[in-house]
Amino acid sequence: MAEAHSAVAFSFSITHEGWDINYDREVLDLVWQSGVRSWKKRLARFRTGVRNGVYPAHLQSLWLVIAIAVGLHFTQRHVPFDLVNKWLSVLPGDSLQWQLTACSLAGLIVWLSICYTMRYSLKLLLMYKGWMYEKRAPGSRVSLQTRLWGLFVKVLATWNKPGLYSFQGSLPRLPLPSVQDTMQRYLRSVRPLLDDSNYNRMERLAKEFEQGISTKLQRYLFLKSWWSTNYVSDWWEEYVYLRGRGALMVNSNFYGIDAIFMHPTKVQSARAASVVNLLLQFRRTVERQELEPILVQGLVPLCSWQYERIFNTVRAPGVETDKIIHYQDSNHIVVLYRGCYYKVIIYHNGRLLRPCELQIQIEHILQQSEEKPQPGEELLASLTAGDRTKWAQIRQTVFAKGVNRTSLHTVESAAFVLSLDEKPFEFDLAHPEKLDQFGRYLLHGNGHDRWFDKSFTVCVGSNGRIGFNAEHTWADAPVMAHVWENIVADEATNKRYDENGNTVGIPEFEPPTPKRLTWDLNDKVALVAIDEAHIAAQKLLNDVDLRILVHDAYGKGLMKTCRLSPDAFIQMALQLAYYRDAGKFSLTYEASMTRLFREGRTETVRPCTIESAAWVKAMLDSNVSTVDRVRLLNEACERHQLGYQDAMCGKGIDRHLFCLYVVSKYLEIDSPFLQEVLSEPWRLSTSQTPHGQTAKMDLKKHPNCISAGGGFGPVADDGYGVSYIVAGEDLIFFHISSKRSCGTTSSERFAQEICRALADMKHLFEEYRSLQKKNPSNGTNSDKPQAK
Repeated sequence: MAEAHSAVAFSFSITHEGWDINYDREVLDLVWQSGVRSWKKRLARFRTGVRNGVYPAHLQSLWLVIAIAVGLHFTQRHVPFDLVNKWLSVLPGDSLQWQLTACSLAGLIVWLSICYTMRYSLKLLLMYKGWMYEKRAPGSRVSLQTRLWGLFVKVLATWNKPGLYSFQGSLPRLPLPSVQDTMQRYLRSVRPLLDDSNYNRMERLAKEFEQGISTKLQRYLFLKSWWSTNYVSDWWEEYVYLRGRGALMVNSNFYGIDAIFMHPTKVQSARAASVVNLLLQFRRTVERQELEPILVQGLVPLCSWQYERIFNTVRAPGVETDKIIHYQDSNHIVVLYRGCYYKVIIYHNGRLLRPCELQIQIEHILQQSEEKPQPGEELLASLTAGDRTKWAQIRQTVFAKGVNRTSLHTVESAAFVLSLDEKPFEFDLAHPEKLDQFGRYLLHGNGHDRWFDKSFTVCVGSNGRIGFNAEHTWADAPVMAHVWENIVADEATNKRYDENGNTVGIPEFEPPTPKRLTWDLNDKVALVAIDEAHIAAQKLLNDVDLRILVHDAYGKGLMKTCRLSPDAFIQMALQLAYYRDAGKFSLTYEASMTRLFREGRTETVRPCTIESAAWVKAMLDSNVSTVDRVRLLNEACERHQLGYQDAMCGKGIDRHLFCLYVVSKYLEIDSPFLQEVLSEPWRLSTSQTPHGQTAKMDLKKHPNCISAGGGFGPVADDGYGVSYIVAGEDLIFFHISSKRSCGTTSSERFAQEICRALADMKHLFEEYRSLQKKNPSNGTNSDKPQAK
């Protein structure tokens, strides 16, 4: 009863002497501060909502238009369409007050007309994608049409400084390709993978589908493309992510790694406090929409929809399907240390805690080394790493009430989770296995020190290096890469640590003491479920074969001298490396974004093409000349570039086929073609980690602040997952994953093949230039596209 009494803010009783009121002023003050902060955020959201609703027009321009309407009316000039007099005819009178009211209403109508004319004009301009296909090689001319388009977009999009979501109403919808076009692209993409008989069979299935049920399926999809904001994204999130019943760890979640050439402090509590503060500042810029939207080439906006769920977000398990829960506000984070959970308040006295104040809280947690986890607590997070249905069933029983429900809600509603690891995160070029282990710590940890359901978990090593593990449903990797870039850039450009490695600044007050979360997991069912999840997690993580390759022989500098896109160059190297490793070509996945459209996420680029296969075979044929090899490589890169551009412009293959398949399932129509297409394994799954998304980072001044990128687990049991980041003129990081249980794959062997392929490509161009010097007539068309 004493605990219950202390849990209330106030109480009262009636005695013979009158009212007896007891209250806790500190608790009431916390309630008041929370309410004030909440209302401030609501008002800010309303203000920015109105601002975004009229963008690209200025909100302040309303008063100018009303002033013009008043001036026109009182100088006996008519407002357009005689709006003032029309309003006066329906108002109660024509006194000065009512005349001003009529002028204001007329001005409002004119202003709204201007606003929406500007918005839809910008939307029409952004529907044009011809600029994507313009060659950007030195000396090539941009078409007059594209130059005029760029001028109009610049006038409309940049004259009023945009907020994070200002362009959302002006972004076009993702276009729906025709079935005929998708069939042609698909058949072309699988030609190098199939022999003649299998290709003829697939061609027959595609023709039957196109001439048969595709018309009905496409009709429903056409209706959805007009009715919904994006015809792909909601189904993609639902069926690819939320309905997946497998483990999130390794299979879905991805990781990001520190800027390994920087080590600003070795004090774990200081680095953790600094990163937490920077993340919360970033959250504030998102909530206030002060974060600048990303503009491609400084002109074309990308959709910012995914930023809404970076913080205060969790993927809650369900028996049949999970759901994403986003909390509008959260004034705490949860810290996980040595199997114990702590609630850390991040707001106090009406403001965000500073790094020096956060460090006091984190040091308090680190000093609790003698505290032991409660029964079942240490392995509790294994539940989030295992089978989703089992986790949902336990959640509905063991965590449905009491302290378990309260503590689970505290974890799930936190801004994010911070994991203080007891092991150092190390990097040493002389010992590459240390970086491999760094990646493994971030990808899966020990299976129970990451809360895999949270939007992301920040991981801090005992030596102060950092990384993150992110859940994939709520957003794609470029969003977390943007967040990470801001942290790295801020730490590189601002002094955040003193000479002893502690955070700078003097605390203004004693911050709230972290509160240890309590659990009641003595129930046999709970303990058995936790143990089973832990065993399954250990089996899964022990099967991961991760290799992080630091390729410093050359980078994008040499690739650009070859007049080739760095991305296409690397993808061709991966094709050559895979063919040498596996002895065959395989269906290859490369992630491309569709954020040029509203609520766009990703599309698949298929790098294994007829042209890339021809070049790979030429590289293995000693009878093919250097000139022909270079010509074939140029053709392969051009084809890859075109495929990437098509994917970004809504002309991809796989998302369209995926949605047609979903419609067929709803209509209970079987399609042999769709079933075979959707069951094809991606044995080589690749993704490029973007960088340079924030203006804060100047790599010329701070070349060491580039992140090493991040990675993910293999998509197929007998395949590779490859993530890469072109980190500089002479540096590329490859994150290569596979499964140890597969006898045909080896991440170390594949890393060696990548190095060999890149070396062969460098040697190829050196030979080609040597031949050109000897005989200038030996050449290929040099007008090739440059880097994306």
